[in-house]
Amino acid sequence: MIVFHDPAEVPAGFGPSVVAIGKFDGVHAGHRAVLERAKVDATGGAKVVAVTFDRNPLSLLRPDVCPEDLIGVTQKQQLLAGTGIDATLILRFDAELASLEPREFVQRILVDALGARTVLVGLDFRFGRGGAGNPDVLTELGREFGFRVDVVDDVRSIDSDRRVSSTWIRELLAAGDVETAAKLLGRPHAVWGEVVHGAKRGRELGFPTANLSPDLEGFIPADGVYAGWLVDAGADAGGGPLRTTRYPAAISVGSNPTFDDVIERQVEAYVLGETDLDLYGRVVEVQFTSRVRGMVAFEGVDALIEQMTDDVERVRELLA
Repeated sequence: MIVFHDPAEVPAGFGPSVVAIGKFDGVHAGHRAVLERAKVDATGGAKVVAVTFDRNPLSLLRPDVCPEDLIGVTQKQQLLAGTGIDATLILRFDAELASLEPREFVQRILVDALGARTVLVGLDFRFGRGGAGNPDVLTELGREFGFRVDVVDDVRSIDSDRRVSSTWIRELLAAGDVETAAKLLGRPHAVWGEVVHGAKRGRELGFPTANLSPDLEGFIPADGVYAGWLVDAGADAGGGPLRTTRYPAAISVGSNPTFDDVIERQVEAYVLGETDLDLYGRVVEVQFTSRVRGMVAFEGVDALIEQMTDDVERVRELLA
């Protein structure tokens, strides 16, 4: 997948294209339905392009109500690439972009840069200065500039009849329900970041952990212990090509209440059966598949070790 960060980077004559526009926060089942529809519309030979933003527009327009992102820009780029589309244009959402009138946004980005033949959006799509643009406005502009607009219906859960959305997924993760969140995402929720040195307390207790940097990408679920996977995409074999290694892991999220000396919430993963694995400095993905328990404080180290031993056994069973 080709990635552009500015319309000026798109080469002349790049189109025709079928364009899907959205925040794509989480690249969840609803987003993928739009992209799959775009791929069908492009069967005549057009390129499929996702147009998205480097941040939630609300972070600039309404920071007081802007929610925490489900995924970071790097994660978004990787997930979009995994859908099989041809290109992504990641627009920097700044004051200049926010000030564009709907017509100027359409002409500069969709027409001049991408040569859009079809544009797909969701029912709640808004664009242009002050959110003046909506699907109806886009349809009128499409008639003027010669492209068709498809408004894609929401994807809804059969069980709850609720629209699949980043908001719903965020609520589930905040409650620790990573299993339901995975159903809406179409994959386990994950965070992504560099492994850094911690207090090394896990090693002293017999469960050495890979601690992720506090500036990781991705929404951190509720405090607790989880079963999941640590994915190292930076392993190499004797200087050969990089390979991806996936390890079963017991994952802890929280501020370590037993010792009461960790100020920030942290994500740390114990790779099952590994005591000498050196991941420091590597960028890894930690995937959450099931919640084992909430986070509690224990009276003494012995009680903590006993519980950690039980946690690891439960994780083994869940991942078997």
